[in-house]
Amino acid sequence: MIFLDLSLAQVAGIAVALLVGITFHEFSHAFIADQLGDHRPRALGRVSLNPVAHIDPIGALVFVVAGFGWGKPVPVNIYALRPGRIGMALVSAGGPLANVVVAIAAAIVYRVLEIGGVSGFALAVTEATVFFNLVLAILNFIPIPPLDGYNFVLSFLPPRTAFSVQRYAPYGMIALLLLVFIPGSPLGALLGLANPVTRVLIGA
Repeated sequence: MIFLDLSLAQVAGIAVALLVGITFHEFSHAFIADQLGDHRPRALGRVSLNPVAHIDPIGALVFVVAGFGWGKPVPVNIYALRPGRIGMALVSAGGPLANVVVAIAAAIVYRVLEIGGVSGFALAVTEATVFFNLVLAILNFIPIPPLDGYNFVLSFLPPRTAFSVQRYAPYGMIALLLLVFIPGSPLGALLGLANPVTRVLIGA
């Protein structure tokens, strides 16, 4: 478990990233879908900033074990969206972009706390919140199902090509797990980009 090598502040930062990051991520999907004409997420109570509506127990457990995770997927009817497939691209992009917004907001809080002379635990929690939200954003932009990047890219493919690609979607989770656990996987380097971006955002 990744918690074994982390400080209490880092653990708290992960918890905040999980609660705030995933909540805003899934809320963004639901809100954009609702605004574009698919009202099913609202009917299911997903257009909400209540973490209970979005946190998935298994996704939370994986977050604790592997350093990444997911929330409850927001059911979206592409045929109810305006304007169709482009609408789906907007819904898909909304989640990762929400994590970027949360990371930037947390970075602003970090700088304000630092200017105010606050140090120690509060700064460490805020920094971890920035970092793990960037990790969530980068991870979800990867075009592998069930990640958001897959549905985003799929929205721009010709219909026949998209149909062919969708046949391999059930194997996406296997591919993702291989990227996570295979030594030397490029996924580690990709997610590692969150570290220098965090440094820039907090001015370290």
